Amino acid sequence: MKHGKKYVESAKLIDRASFYETEEAISLVKKTATAKFDETVEVHIRTGCDGRHAEQQIRGAVVLPNGTGKTVKVLVFAKGDKVAEAEAAGADYVGGDELIPKIQNDGWLDFDVVVATPDMMGVVGRLGKVLGPKGLMPNPKAGTVTMDVTKAINDIKAGKIEYRLDKTNIIHCPIGKASFSEEQLAQNFGALMDAIVKAKPSALKGQYLRSITLTTTMGPGVKVSVAKF
Repeated sequence: MKHGKKYVESAKLIDRASFYETEEAISLVKKTATAKFDETVEVHIRTGCDGRHAEQQIRGAVVLPNGTGKTVKVLVFAKGDKVAEAEAAGADYVGGDELIPKIQNDGWLDFDVVVATPDMMGVVGRLGKVLGPKGLMPNPKAGTVTMDVTKAINDIKAGKIEYRLDKTNIIHCPIGKASFSEEQLAQNFGALMDAIVKAKPSALKGQYLRSITLTTTMGPGVKVSVAKF
């Protein structure tokens, strides 16, 4: 794969064979963000889990203390007095059955997170084929299937992110923007790592965290030492 000049220059700052302590890794990642837009800082964690076994699945959510730097659009499926509650809490879109054809047939996906009250999951279930592959399906473990829609919306707007294993047993999460201070990124990284360490499946034998890499949208990866985790 051929990389651009900026990427090549950025890559020179990093020793590919080295594992950096968190603070140094964050400092390097900020230096490698040279794109014309505010790049997202991402964490990629390779685990020793085998997601094919249900007891080794990892899925949950954590509120990043400094948010993600992104304005998140929330769609809420609700009925009755929960509709007004969701609107009051700042949901961008609220609805029920009438939204199904809009999403299914018109391909409307102008939202980042979907929240649903438990009594609406029968309706939302019909959208499984559309929302599932995009990681947008509400899930009780992530706090997005709940009667407390106010808390769900507030958490999401404050910077709540979901973490889960992908097919290759890696967790990918944003922890902020390149414009964040090193301290803000370190706090967000710490909050995410605390949650993931706590989520270690009891059924897992052997090493849990195999590798941690920090990167920006367009920049090279920086390896973080897993020793302290």
